[in-house]
Formats: sequence, C-alpha cells, structure tokens
Amino acid sequence: MKNHNRRLDIALVFAIAALILLPWYRIEGGFFGLGWLSDFLGDPSTAPGILQITTYGRWWLAIAVVFVLLGGIARFLSDPKSRATLLAWAGGLGVLFLTLEGLAINLSGWSWTFAENLFGALPDGQPSMGAGAIVTGLVFVFFFAFGLAERGVMKGDAFVVGAIAMLVFLVAIFVFYPVGSMFVGAFQDFDGSFNPNGFLTNIQDSSVWSLGCVVGGERCGVAWRTLWLAIMTAAGSTTLGLCFALVATRTRFPYKKGLRLLTILPIITPPFVVGLALTLLFGRSGVVTQLISSLLGIEPGRWLYGLTGIWIAQVLSFTPISFLVLIGVVEGVSPSMEEASQTLRADRWRTFWRVSLPLMKPGLANAFLIGFIESMADFGNPMVLGGSHGVLSTEIFFAVVGSQNDPARAAVLAMILLVFTMSAFIAQRFWLQGKSYATVTGKGDSGQHIALPRGVSIAVHSLVIPWAIFTIVVYAMILFGGFVRTWGLDNTLTFEHYIRAFSIGFRDDGGLAWTGVAWNSFWTTMEIALISAPLTAAVGLLTAYIIVRQKFVGRNVFEFALMLSFAIPGTVIGISYIMAFNLPPLEMTGTALILVACFVFRNMPVGVRGGVAAMSQLDKSLDEASLTLRANSFRTIRKVILPLLRPAITAALVYSFVRAITSISAVIFLVSAEYNMSTAYIVGLVENGEYGVAIAYSSALIVVMVTVIAGFQFLVGERRLRRENRVAMAAPAATASAPLGQEKTA
Repeated sequence: MKNHNRRLDIALVFAIAALILLPWYRIEGGFFGLGWLSDFLGDPSTAPGILQITTYGRWWLAIAVVFVLLGGIARFLSDPKSRATLLAWAGGLGVLFLTLEGLAINLSGWSWTFAENLFGALPDGQPSMGAGAIVTGLVFVFFFAFGLAERGVMKGDAFVVGAIAMLVFLVAIFVFYPVGSMFVGAFQDFDGSFNPNGFLTNIQDSSVWSLGCVVGGERCGVAWRTLWLAIMTAAGSTTLGLCFALVATRTRFPYKKGLRLLTILPIITPPFVVGLALTLLFGRSGVVTQLISSLLGIEPGRWLYGLTGIWIAQVLSFTPISFLVLIGVVEGVSPSMEEASQTLRADRWRTFWRVSLPLMKPGLANAFLIGFIESMADFGNPMVLGGSHGVLSTEIFFAVVGSQNDPARAAVLAMILLVFTMSAFIAQRFWLQGKSYATVTGKGDSGQHIALPRGVSIAVHSLVIPWAIFTIVVYAMILFGGFVRTWGLDNTLTFEHYIRAFSIGFRDDGGLAWTGVAWNSFWTTMEIALISAPLTAAVGLLTAYIIVRQKFVGRNVFEFALMLSFAIPGTVIGISYIMAFNLPPLEMTGTALILVACFVFRNMPVGVRGGVAAMSQLDKSLDEASLTLRANSFRTIRKVILPLLRPAITAALVYSFVRAITSISAVIFLVSAEYNMSTAYIVGLVENGEYGVAIAYSSALIVVMVTVIAGFQFLVGERRLRRENRVAMAAPAATASAPLGQEKTA
C-alpha cells in the first residue's frame, strides 16, 4: 500500500501543479518561450485552470477539478477494491472529458453553436489545449492505470499497466488521430462535405491496378510496380545484411571494423545524395557510362532512371538497416547448440542450415519486413531516379502538391499502401507463430561459434567484398563533389563550398558569429535529433518488452497500431500531421515538438522490431528469476533485460538519430522558418542549382553522424554473454571429440 500511495501522491502533485501553475490553453510564443510568465495571472489566455474557473467564468473546467479531487479521495480509502474502482473511473472519465473538450474547441473554431453554448467563449486566437490541460490529461491516464493495476490487471504490476496505458494514449494521439484525419479526406469534397465519388473513381483507376506489363502492354499500374520493387528490395537488403553480419561475426575477415563502418555509411546519407552519386556514375553522362561507351562504342542509355536504379539505391540504403537488426541476432545464436549438433556428427554445412539459420528466423523476418516497408515508404530515391516510373509514395506526393491537387486520391493510394504493408506484417507473424527461438538463457554458455561452411564463406565474401568496394566508390564520388567548383563540369579543386556553408566570424564584442549559411539548420537538426533519438529508443524497446513478455487483451491490435506509422510514407505522415495539428485541440505546426513527435512515432517501429527480434532470444526464466527475488518489472528491465539488449539499444539509437537527420519526405511539410532541418535546406540548395554547397553540407553531416554514432556505441557498450569472441576453425571431427559443455576461458 505504501508504494501505491507514493505513486498516487506523485500523480496528485502533478495534477495540482497543472491546475494552479500552468496555462490551460496554448500561449503565443510557446510554453518554453516563458513569455507567458510576464502576465501569468492577468491574461485569460495564459491563466491556469483554477483562474479560468474562478476569474474568467469557464465553469466547465471545474469538471476536471472534480476528477482530480476524486483521485485525492481515493488516496485515503482503506478498502482496496473501492479505491481501485474510484481511481479507474476518475481517470477514465477525466480522459473522456478532456477529449470532448478538445473536440469541442475544434468544432467551436468552425462556429459550432452547441459547443460554444456548452463550453463557453474561448480566448481569442488561443483555442488549443495548453501545458496545464496536457499534464492533467497525462495524470488522468495514470489514475486509470493505477486503478486497473490495483484491481489485479497484469498481476497488479502498476509499471506494466501504466506503460501500456501511456503507449496506447500516445499512439492514439500521434498515429491514429492524424492518419484518421487524413483518411476522412478520401470521402470528402473540397468544401469538407461528404462525397464518396472521389474514392470510387481513384480505387478503380487503371493507372493503379493495370497489369499491362504482364499481358503485353507498356507498363503495370503503380500499385504492382511498388509491390514488386518492395519485394525485390527486401530480399536484396536482407540477403546482403545477413552476409555482412556473418562476415562480421563468423569469419576472420581482417577488416571487420572498416566493414561495419561501410554498412553504416549508406544509412547516414541523405537519400537524394546517393541518387546523385549513382547518376554521376551510371547516368547518361556518368563516369562509368562514358568509359563503357568510349571503349565498346555503345550508345549511353537511360537504364538507371526507373525501377532498376531505384532498386540499386534502395538496396544500398536499406542493407545497413538489415545489418543492424541481424548483427545482434547472429551474435545471439547459442554456440552450445552448434557444438551439440557437431557432437552428433553433423558437418558444418548441416549445422548451419539446420541449427544456426533457423535460430535466426526472427531477425530475418524482421529485416525483411523492415526492408519491405522502407521500400514502400521511400520517397527520396524514387524522386531522384524514378523518372516516369512513379511509385505510390511519389504519386501520393504529386497528388497533394502537384497540379492534380487531389487529396482524395492521395488518401486512396495511402490505403492501398497500408494493405500491402499490413499483409507483409501478417505473413511475417504467421511464419514465426508458435515457435521458440530463445538461445540466451540463464545457464552458462561459454562456447565458441563454429566457422561458416566453406561454400557459405565463399558466397558471403563474394557478395560482401564487391558491395563494399561499390560503396567506397559511391562515397568517394560524394566527397569529391564537395571539393570541385561545379560537379561534373568544372572539376577545379576548391574549398569555397565548405567556406560558404560553415564559415565562422567574430562579432564586434569579440564573440563567435556563425556566418555560414548552413549553421542555422545544422544546430536545429542536431537539437531535434539528439532529443528524439533516446526517446525513440526508450519507447521502442519498452514496447518490445510489453509485446514479447506480457499477455493482455488486444496485444496484436496494439502491435498492429505501432507498425501503422512506419508503414505509411513520410509524405503522408507529414501531410496528416499538418491536417491534424494545424487546428485545435492540439496546434503544434511550426514548433520543434511536431518534428520530435513525428520522428519518435515514425522511427519507433524499428526499435520495436529490433527489440522483438533480440528479446525473442532471451529466455523468460531470466525475468522469472528476477521477479522471484522480489524485483519489480522496472528493476528487472533495468538490471536484467537492458544489459542483454545492448545491440538492439544501439540499433534503435543509431537508426532514430540518423533518420532524424536524413529524413526528407515528412520533414519538408513540417519545417518552418524558425525550425528548418538540414535535409529541407539541402533540397532548397539543389533546387537553386547550388550542388557544391549541398554536397559539402551532406559530407559534413556524414562526419558528424559517424562521430555521434561512435559516441552512442561507447555509452551503450557491448553485450557480454561470457562467450568467446573467436570463431572456431577446427574441423568438425576435432570439435566433436571435445567433451560437450567443456568450459573455456575467453
């Protein structure tokens, strides 16, 4: 009971502070601008909830105070059942009240007379929910969770129930609400009235579903082109990611550290920069194209501009994601299982095919799913290399911002995209259903991994080494472009692009002046990325723990909802956020908060899938042993689970950080003059023909991201499984002769 009271006391303190100290409505200049403190008590637009009731006559806010008081009354009830029931009702009804108030604010903005009569006149120009209302809403969520926990839900574990409730609350606000706002547009006319004709026309459009390429026509519809490209990209990136992971962990390849760096480079590069580099190499005037043309007399073609070029660029970009997901899974395969197989006289090939590879299935399935969804949602590569072969993401973009100006078509195409991505998600679930892949248990496991079969070793090296060389060439072209006057025309070496972008001067008072044109967007990008990365990793891994370790009603729906934001193209996410958060009850457009929210909930599924893949290998007996020793769930996660999930933590931090820097499709709709991101600024440079400055800026971002990634690796550290880091190179017979389970000192 003491712990229950402590949690409730903290929640009540926050609720009281929200009602008497924080502005209830959104204030001009933002909450963190602190300008509202100058006239905190005298301005109705900055007044806290209590003053809104007592001074400005907004009596309906007293309902929120009543629900807070009910939570305070529950604090002193001695009957656990009555206390839990009162808390749950106070929290649930409190959330419902604030939701209705928010929707009424939105409707009153459209002169909805009933809402105005019911909730009264609101401060002119300040209709959105402010810090006080938001904090109070979060407190009501925890009231509800504490009530359910005290009634025995999830075995009375308040941490787990609270985590589930908070994640559901946040996903509803930042995933379902904006996406639902956009999808409503599929059945609306330009004036907002209901009109299903646009939906029916677009869903039956032959340019979407045509099978002309199969029956002898010119090309297939955009839906089938996107599906085929996604399957090929997922297969290619998963295969290469597995090869890189095997070479990095199961061979004596002498340049493993350099190999890991090469796998990171494509993911930390803005996608259009890779496309430009490929164009410089293989375009009609590219270096390789001109060389082949001069040697063989072949007329340069346009083969790069279409699905082939997009596929090459996507595999180059998404292989690192597969590698980050698979490296922890490959390392996590138990050496004792491989040794047991060889003790039973299985050779290295049979052991790899029947033991090692099947234990990697969770990682392979997750890597394929992520590659598939990434390809579906990719915008930068098709924009640069697609030519006339558009895919769903670019078609959605042009349906909204192009001459079509057809939001209904964009919504319909987004629905089709969701069907494809969710079908892949369901197929992956069925493939892994009912099987166990736990290989990290509480038992000693100090063996060493077997060497790869000779044929497999040759195959992975033959794929990895040429791809590594190709990656080096691509990045050499990128770096070269930043030091020449005009890329591809005037190759005179110069530093003027870097000087223009990152010059530093001195003010009259002797202080530093960031005079370069790139500094403003650079510092904004670093701030947003460093805030969103740990939040993304924390939310993603907590969600993975809940999905894998907890059983509750609606778990599959919960996981489905989390994948929804990742499955929709960034262009659609950006547009839906603008439609949802440009109006009450939550106005966030033009602020840093909308960028952070977009990155966290857009990139969170990678942390979820990586965490699920890694946690599937951790035996539940580890959790049970901790709980048996009376540790709560939070302590179990912190002391037992997280140290074993360090590869997944690193993957989540790295991916979320670099995506916050390199993302373009959603960002281009959400940036503002005050908060301009690097990629949006680089796109502006490219549009103005300033390719040298754009390449120089991109090269500087790559260096910064490598430095920060190394810092993440240093802070998180490596997982220690008490296994040897060496790869066994002995013949199977020699291995079989060793006593099974013999301890070895690393």
